[in-house]
Amino acid sequence: MNKRENLIALLKRQRFEEVPVEFSLTAHLCDEYAKKTGSIDKYNYDEYFGMPWRNVADIAVQKNDGQYMRYYDNFKEGTYIDVWGVAHQPGSEAAKHMTYMRCPLKGIDDVDEIKKYPFPQFQHGDASHQKEQVDTIHAQGLAAMGNMQMTVWEAAWYIRGMEDLMMDMMSGDPIADYIFDTVTEQAIIRAKSFAEAGVDMVFFGDDIGMQKTPMMSLDLYCEWIKPRMKKVIDAVRAINPDIIVFYHSCGFVTPFIEHLIEIGVDVLNPLQTECMDFEEIYREFGGKISFHGTIGTQSVMPFGTPEDVRREVFKNLDIAKEKGGLFAAPTHVLEPEVPWENIIAYVDACREYTETRLNK
Repeated sequence: MNKRENLIALLKRQRFEEVPVEFSLTAHLCDEYAKKTGSIDKYNYDEYFGMPWRNVADIAVQKNDGQYMRYYDNFKEGTYIDVWGVAHQPGSEAAKHMTYMRCPLKGIDDVDEIKKYPFPQFQHGDASHQKEQVDTIHAQGLAAMGNMQMTVWEAAWYIRGMEDLMMDMMSGDPIADYIFDTVTEQAIIRAKSFAEAGVDMVFFGDDIGMQKTPMMSLDLYCEWIKPRMKKVIDAVRAINPDIIVFYHSCGFVTPFIEHLIEIGVDVLNPLQTECMDFEEIYREFGGKISFHGTIGTQSVMPFGTPEDVRREVFKNLDIAKEKGGLFAAPTHVLEPEVPWENIIAYVDACREYTETRLNK
C-alpha cells in the first residue's frame, strides 16, 4: 500500500498497514523544526515526517478590500481582510493563527441592507489549478484533500457576529435565512469544484462545540445548520459517492455525532479528549464513523512527558484496534508551548505501534 491507499483503508475501517502521522505547526515550531532538522524549508515538515495527504487550494476569488471598508471604522496595524470581508486583527507574535475578528454585518438589522453585502462569488473564481494539484499529489502516492474551513455556520457567524446571528436564529429573522442560504450556496460551489478535480477527501470546518457544552441547542442545529450541511455533502456525493467527508468541530460535540452520521460525515475531527471520552464515544459510534485526532493539544502535547504522549497514542489506538477507524493525531495546531521532544514522541509512538502491535 502507498500512503494514500493506507489512509483511505484506515478511514473506511478496512485493513491498513501503517499508523500514519499528521500535525500542524505554528510559526515558532516551524522555526524549531528547521533548527532541529537542518531543513532549508521550514514549512516542509509534512514531507519530512511522511504525512499521507496534501491540501488542494480552494477556488481563487478576486478580492476587493475597498468594498468592505465602509463596514469598519479603523484598523490596528497588521489587520487583514479575508475573502469573506471579515477583518482579522493580529494576535500574539508566537501564535499568529489566532486573530481578533471584526464581523462586518454586526449590528445591522435591516435585511435589505444585509442583502447589499458583497459576498464572495466563487462561481466566478479560478479553479484551474485544482486538477493539476490533485494529479501531482496522487503521483506522489498521497491523498488529496479539499480543505474547506468555514463552511456554513462559521462563514455565517464570522460575517454577522455570533450573538447577532444566534438572535436571528432564535427569532426566525429572515436575516438568518438569507445569510445561511448565501454561504451554503457558495459552500456547494467550492465543494463541487474539489470533487470534480478528483480529491479523495473534503474537510468541512464549523465549530459547534464549546469546552464543556454544545455551542447551540440541538433544535437550533437541526433547524438551521444540519439541513444545509447535508446539501453540501449531497452535492459532493452526487459527483463522487466514494469521497471521504471530514467534519471538524473543536469542543464538546457528543450530542451532534448521530446527526453528523445521518448527513453523511465519515470522519469526525478532532474529538477533543479534554471534554469527550474517546472510549465511550468509540463504543457507541465506532462502527459508524471514523475519527481523526484524540491526542490532546490542551493537555498531553504541551504539558505531558514524551512517555505520556506515547502512552496516549497507544491507549487510543488500542481502543480502536479491533474495528479500526482512528487516525491518531494532535487535536489542533501545535502551539509554541509544545516541546519538540513531544512531537518526536508522537511520531515515534505511531511508528512503534505499527511495528509492534498493528495486525498482531
